[in-house]
Amino acid sequence: MYSLLAHGRKMDLDVPRIMGVVNCTDDSFYAGSRSLENGKLEDKLSLMHEQGADIIDIGGRSSRPGSRHLEDQEELDRVAYSIEYVKTHYPHQWCSIDTTSAVVAEFALSKGVEIVNDISSGKLDLRLWPVVSHWRVPYVCMHMQGTPDTMQFNPQYEHVVEEVLLFFKETMGMLNHAGIEQVIIDPGFGFGKTLEHNYQLLKNLSELKELNQPILTGLSRKSMIYKLLDTTSEQALNGTTALNTVALLNGADILRVHDVPEAREVIQLVKALNA
Repeated sequence: MYSLLAHGRKMDLDVPRIMGVVNCTDDSFYAGSRSLENGKLEDKLSLMHEQGADIIDIGGRSSRPGSRHLEDQEELDRVAYSIEYVKTHYPHQWCSIDTTSAVVAEFALSKGVEIVNDISSGKLDLRLWPVVSHWRVPYVCMHMQGTPDTMQFNPQYEHVVEEVLLFFKETMGMLNHAGIEQVIIDPGFGFGKTLEHNYQLLKNLSELKELNQPILTGLSRKSMIYKLLDTTSEQALNGTTALNTVALLNGADILRVHDVPEAREVIQLVKALNA
């Protein structure tokens, strides 16, 4: 059984956990998750807490292809209010900061945020790993081929599962050398992968268990669902539920989602199935 430790607090992963997404942005791929107005953010954060999100993932920069680059201060300005609101009103609520910036991560961790969620695995800001190591918090390490600007420009692999697994084996060694002991693995669905790559990864997700680290999957409303079904992200909740079920059956420990109640139901159903 895995467990996460941060700021003297512990979260067991004996049952799958839900990471709810809150985007302090105006350009995330799913319009329903976008918000820059404090009042709307308060409502969204409060609802996600009341719905039982185990972790609230707060981000200030969209990582969709073609999204606008933000300087550290602008990203910090976007997320600061949400972080302080949650930690003031719900001090026991676990949070993660979705960022590639050491400056933003340092601020968030100083305010009590428990997890750093980094889509770049340290490649976009070399100062980030020392910050995570200093605070001794869990770190979400995600696989991405390329950068957000280039990742969907003809991604290629000879054997996607084997290459992603090798990436994590190599990166785990570097993380351990950097003093980061708590690592959560995210295979990076939609980040430098074609539809075929994404489904190969999901089908073989259990192979990542050999890394002996918790696995996080972020499938919610992504293009691997709505493009395959010829629909939109707004209409992709049913597909999300279906793929989250597959992820849990294949060993996922944390589901990163936009829709908390539906994810909670999936976990309950899979738990009954495995009883």
